[in-house]
Amino acid sequence: MISKTVTSITILFAFFCFFQGNSQEIKFKGDPDVSFETARNLAFNKQRKQAQDTLMFILTKYPNYHDVRAFLATTYSWDGDYKKARSEFKYILERDSNTKSTWVAAINNELWSNSPFVALELSNEVLKKFPNDAEILYLKANAEENANHPQEALNIIELLLAKNPEFKKAIDYKETLLQKLRKNIIGFRSEVDVFSDVFDPFEYYTLKYGRQTKYGSMIAKINYDRRFNDSGIQYEIDLYPRISNGFYTYLNFGFASSDLFPNIRYGAELYKSLPKSFEASLGFRTLKFSTVTNIYTGSIGWYTGNDYWTLRTYLTPGDAGLSSSGTLAYRKYRKDANNFIGCSLGLGISPENNQFFILNETNSTIILKSQKFRVEYDFSSKSNKHIWGTQFGIIHQEKSFKPGEYFFMYTFTLAWELNFK
Repeated sequence: MISKTVTSITILFAFFCFFQGNSQEIKFKGDPDVSFETARNLAFNKQRKQAQDTLMFILTKYPNYHDVRAFLATTYSWDGDYKKARSEFKYILERDSNTKSTWVAAINNELWSNSPFVALELSNEVLKKFPNDAEILYLKANAEENANHPQEALNIIELLLAKNPEFKKAIDYKETLLQKLRKNIIGFRSEVDVFSDVFDPFEYYTLKYGRQTKYGSMIAKINYDRRFNDSGIQYEIDLYPRISNGFYTYLNFGFASSDLFPNIRYGAELYKSLPKSFEASLGFRTLKFSTVTNIYTGSIGWYTGNDYWTLRTYLTPGDAGLSSSGTLAYRKYRKDANNFIGCSLGLGISPENNQFFILNETNSTIILKSQKFRVEYDFSSKSNKHIWGTQFGIIHQEKSFKPGEYFFMYTFTLAWELNFK
């Protein structure tokens, strides 16, 4: 019995060794150039795995066919398998460090893998072989920016353009860096409301200063309001602190000594990015006139390509019950966030976004009806240094002193902003 068992094990072991020996002898026997072209066609036709199998098979006989290995490494980069790609690029560069395209692909692999310091190290090394090469300098600038050194990136791009003034990618990239380095902004906004009856025109102006910081952005504002033959000033500050990726907040505080504004206002809102390009928020606003008004708000937004949809509601408890308003807005972005066209439709009124109508003893006991429509168009200069905005809106508003009767309000808005370092 023992003898039979030993015999069976011996046969299995011999079979295994025979199989392993044969499998190790299987090597590529075709034309490597033809197979390489086949593999490239497979890779560019979304048959990445078949392409990689073909490339690896070629390398069993031609391990130093560096173009094949470099393309294999590139396909790994496309798949997000940066560690495998890094290993293949290292193999090539240890044997042939004079091919610029391999260095370029290796640096790109590090940039895509979010390893900017490794990309910088490779860039500095290859620049010893190809001094002042435009393509390598461009990649080094990208690495500096990804390492959170945008000023260094700009310095490199300016050096590149001094010797290669027609390098289109570098020209465009310089504008992007300049925009990123412009951490300060001043702006002016003017709004006039014209009424179909009852009221004389209202005027509203805002002067603001904003700054981007590593913690988020802050905006300080001075608001000037003129209506009912009276005028007043309000001081406000908005903060947008970042908590983590896809998670940030909005904080607001303002004060005024004029009856045209709340004596004090403050609020907060929490924003969270969601799967499928959605975003949601929840928050509140508090306005303190002679009495305190609390407003609860929330929104849900959806990015789809260059389009953005958002639905926001305001809920305001009061003596007459719960007053609610809602707005559906749409924006079509063009080249960036500073260039878009948009429109919005809304029902209901909220003191948060209609400060011309102050809650007081007279109108706090009724819930006013309102419908509104607004169109907007924002555009920037070529360098994004100057940004202009225009808006036109129509509001069909119930009269607080004559419930059931309405008037129209036509809103005209112009805005301008200047970005600077």
